[in-house]
Amino acid sequence: MNKIAYADPPYIGMANLYPEKQEVDHQELILNLETYDAWALSCYSNSLHILLPMCKPDVRIAAWVKPFASFKPNVNPAYAWEPVLFRPLPQARDKPTVRDWISACISTGKHMIGAKPAQFCFWLFQLLGASPEDEFHDLFPGTGIVTLCWESWKAMKQNKQMELI
Repeated sequence: MNKIAYADPPYIGMANLYPEKQEVDHQELILNLETYDAWALSCYSNSLHILLPMCKPDVRIAAWVKPFASFKPNVNPAYAWEPVLFRPLPQARDKPTVRDWISACISTGKHMIGAKPAQFCFWLFQLLGASPEDEFHDLFPGTGIVTLCWESWKAMKQNKQMELI
């Protein structure tokens, strides 16, 4: 069993959008993430130059591409993708190859700032090389969607394994 973590904190300089209005110490967060067997950190493109020097050389960058993104006045080009820093588990040869990007529409609705869509979550679990028996930690649960998706993904994978027996 591996310990896997996902962090989706308020992005650097954007804490004012959340009720807590508290900036996250990303250096401390990345040090904490390094205690897990595999991990991922959602961020935004403008923060890559700050975050990457805090990471070990084996950390990779994946992309969540948003085919329908919010266009804001005087913001050009639009922010239509988000980087995901990640360090996966060593990949087993029997696992299918996963792309280092996903195209998925944003979640919409009231109180959904930063919420990730289910398609993103399922991709994230595959990206990290997760298995149903792994221990998953959502370090910034927000709406709780990532943990709900983990439970759903785990059940789906376990049921699929049962079909093979």
